Formats: sequence, C-alpha cells, structure tokens
Amino acid sequence: MQITHASFDHITASVARANPSLRLFEGCDLRLGRVHEFCGPARRRLALWAAARMEGAVLWIRPAWHPDHLHMQAVAEEIDPARMIFVAPERREDLLWCMEEALRSGACKTVVAEVLEPPNLTAIRRLHLAAEHAGRQPFAAILTPHHGGAAGVETRFSLAADHGALSMQGALAGNLPAGLEGRAWHMQRLRARLAPPAAWHVTRASSGLCAKSIAPSFV
Repeated sequence: MQITHASFDHITASVARANPSLRLFEGCDLRLGRVHEFCGPARRRLALWAAARMEGAVLWIRPAWHPDHLHMQAVAEEIDPARMIFVAPERREDLLWCMEEALRSGACKTVVAEVLEPPNLTAIRRLHLAAEHAGRQPFAAILTPHHGGAAGVETRFSLAADHGALSMQGALAGNLPAGLEGRAWHMQRLRARLAPPAAWHVTRASSGLCAKSIAPSFV
C-alpha cells in the first residue's frame, strides 16, 4: 500500500478525531492519553504551560533527594498553585511507579514526573497503558535532563530560555518590556509519532503564548 500526502493527512486527521489533544499554540498539539517527554533547561516551565491548559488538580512527582525544587512564585506566573499536588518518593524506582498508579486511577487529569534519566521502552509502554486504562484521556509528561532520549514516547520537546534575543530586539527598538512579556524561549519538537521536527521562538503577550516558526536545529 502506497501512502501519499493525502492519505497521510487523512490518517492523522482520523487519529486527531479519535484522540483529543491539548493545544499549546497553533501547530503544537499534545495528544491526550499518551506520554510525552519534555527536556531542556526550561522543561519545567513547558510542563506548567501544558498543565495550565488542563482542568483540575496537577500531580507533580519529583525525587525527594534532588536539590531542585519548583519556585512557587514562578509557578504562580503560569498556573494557580492551589491546583498543584506534590509527591516526593524517596526511592528512584518509585518515581515511575507513582506516575503509573496515578494515571491508572484517573484521579488527576494531569500527571508530571521528574526523572533523573530517560526511562526504558518497557517503562514507557507501561505508562501508555496506564493512561489508556483510565479512560479519561489524561495529560502525562516525563521531564528528563539534558536532551532526553526516552524510547517510545509520543513526542519529545525541548525548551530553553532565549530572553537575551528579545531584550536585544527591545533595546534596538527603544522598548524594553517588563515581566513575562519581556521573556522569550526557544522550543523544539525533537520527535513525534505523527509530526515532523519543528522549532519555534516563543514569547508572551497579554493574550498568552505567541509562537513564530523557525528552522529546527538538531541536537
């Protein structure tokens, strides 16, 4: 069977209808009921962007022994902190166990887990099955260090701050915006089952995220 552009578009459209997605901005959709991977220095902010577009409580799982913590003032810039539920397992193997059980229960529509290394394919498959078992199509994301690399994830995105470029543009224009509207990020889609690699320059406006498509750079 030969797959043409038209048939591929038909297949992806059918998948989209059967599997609702969370839209960060035009051209960037995250399929619900599947596990996504966020990496890069600003991966936690990316997870907060996604969580803010969901409803209900957000279960955030992180290793108890790791020194990095979410800064709640920064969290409040993206989402109501009252929605956040934090779980801090004391054993490495309990990080994904907590995520799997949370997805299977369907108690939270958004489950995020910070892990110290990319999980293997078997672990990701278990998470996919748990998310599908819930029947509520939750949003699920693992946050991995550096460039990520978990096998079997639905998508892999990277986010890094790029505030300097925006500040330079503002300085040249004689206008230096303050607060969130003076920030920018470089976002890349490194892997996706149903979409090609892509990259965006993301800024903030009063209406929300603004993304300009740029040429992707591979890591």
